[in-house]
Amino acid sequence: MSVVTCSRGAALAIAADVRAGRRSAVSVVTGVIADMEIRDTRFNSVTRILGAAAVAQAEEVDRAVAAGKDPGPLAGVPFGVKDLFDVRGEVTTAGSIVLRDNLPATADATVVARLRAAGAVPVATLNMDEFAYGFSTENAHSGTTRNPHDPARLAGGSSGGSAASVAAGMLPFTLGSDTNGSIRVPSSLCGVWGLKPTYGQMPLKGVYPFVASLDVVGPMASTVEDLQAVYSIMAGAPPLALPDVGDVRVARLGGWFASNISPELTAGIDAVMAHLGRDRVIELPEVARARASAFLISAAEGGNLHLPRLRRRAMQYDPATRGRLMAGAMLPAATFVQAQRFRRWFREQVHAALAQADVFIAPATVGVAPRIDQPTITLDGKTVSARANLGIFTQPISLTGLPVLAAPLAGDGLPLGIQLIGRPGGEDRLFAVAAELQRAGLARCQPLDAGYARKDSGC
Repeated sequence: MSVVTCSRGAALAIAADVRAGRRSAVSVVTGVIADMEIRDTRFNSVTRILGAAAVAQAEEVDRAVAAGKDPGPLAGVPFGVKDLFDVRGEVTTAGSIVLRDNLPATADATVVARLRAAGAVPVATLNMDEFAYGFSTENAHSGTTRNPHDPARLAGGSSGGSAASVAAGMLPFTLGSDTNGSIRVPSSLCGVWGLKPTYGQMPLKGVYPFVASLDVVGPMASTVEDLQAVYSIMAGAPPLALPDVGDVRVARLGGWFASNISPELTAGIDAVMAHLGRDRVIELPEVARARASAFLISAAEGGNLHLPRLRRRAMQYDPATRGRLMAGAMLPAATFVQAQRFRRWFREQVHAALAQADVFIAPATVGVAPRIDQPTITLDGKTVSARANLGIFTQPISLTGLPVLAAPLAGDGLPLGIQLIGRPGGEDRLFAVAAELQRAGLARCQPLDAGYARKDSGC
């Protein structure tokens, strides 16, 4: 098995080759599709391969290159989308059979359209928790996505298919959504880079909603360079100018974020702080209540969104999803209002804390991915459901709407990940810190058998 390390941008390298005529977009796309058809039987990250449409678009890229036209900065780069993004000509299922009889989308989601315009080619839709309600990508309809680093373990969720397909080396980048940690959790458990942008920054047109007041979409990739390039295109913005990392004030979150984590993860964060030459620790107030508020807001908004359909077709839902949505729909209005009031207070406290630092560092999960046959984690000495609790460190941060970059720590064992948390609109500082950690070898992803990078494989 070949291993391709992440010291260079895989997506950007493909685009450079296609633009220069060293590889054709068609050969890249057909090679990736063939690779997925063979290898994804182990991981179950893909729900549909967009074969004919993908090849047709790749042919357009090749014609542009042959004619001397600009094919775009991501020319011929294959990517996948979590199955809640509209892709023209396809039914958007949001991971559920409830929507399978809907009409195909007549247009791409805005962020997908922007990537197409940049020359990137969507080749697959990817597995997820039904309606994005979960942290494990255990789907009653399409099955469980397995972690490429150990197929006996969970990939995390709800964007598990997106993370696993990058970790497996099948795709250089993918798209996911994050409401309470659905990019950050699977990125960390699968050992890839992921970004939850500032709330409201990315257009959500053509993305199936879960919790409108928390939903964000973002990229997952095998390198910081690719993540940054895809982020800028999705945002419709020019490439970021990164500050000097030495000018970025970094602090570690303590208290809630220092409890229940594995010794290996603690050591990894210690090493990051030592390398950055920072020792400040900041403790946020009432984090447990912040997590509870995020949970209640999600349950109430999600439940009310689905209530009309639940009244007609409840038995078609995944039983676990159905129960949580119905419980959320029955929450008293007063409970929802109190959660929103607390949300405003907590956001003010976090913004005040950001006066002391530009970037907070915190764990993304408590440790490595749980086993599929034992889907639990330990919190405060008690065994609890992984599906409900893998977001213990991501949910409180979601409440604030802040941007978060998930960074995979370097190591020899199963993947571990951290959150780099910034100010609203502070993605440039997050990328500066991430790039330094990658440069120093403290954070990296290592996709397995990266077929898209092999020129001798027909791709």
